[in-house]
Amino acid sequence: METQVAMAADTRVKVASALQKALAHVMDLSLQAKQAHWNIYGPNFRSLHLQLDELVNDTRAYADLLAERMLALGVPAAGQAADIARESTLEPLPDGELRDDDVVRLMVDRLGKTAAVCRTAMDEVEEDLASQDILIDVVKGLEKHLWMFQAQRQR
Repeated sequence: METQVAMAADTRVKVASALQKALAHVMDLSLQAKQAHWNIYGPNFRSLHLQLDELVNDTRAYADLLAERMLALGVPAAGQAADIARESTLEPLPDGELRDDDVVRLMVDRLGKTAAVCRTAMDEVEEDLASQDILIDVVKGLEKHLWMFQAQRQR
């Protein structure tokens, strides 16, 4: 798609690549959080069940921001299952039911990794402050969720 964004083509490709990597990880995190939401059990079921839904809602909103920024730059976003599987470095969740304390550990791991990918992307797009601003918001949100899950770890 032709775009009127005042940005060199090579910069646009570099920025879109960083946004795409962040998008794949955020979408993978969203899907994994929903999977955990469906399969969690244990004494903290209800609070984590609700917390996982909040994470899903937020990650879906972050995905929209990232994908729409790519399109504003004239680059299509790739968010189908095959794209996510190819680009995300997150390990899949274990199959079956998930104990609540395992879900906390798994979400801490995945939130930390996704936030790190988005932080790297934030550095890679420093030539485009509009894209960096979006990634800053995504990182702030992911790290807030990370903090909330970390606070529930059993010692």
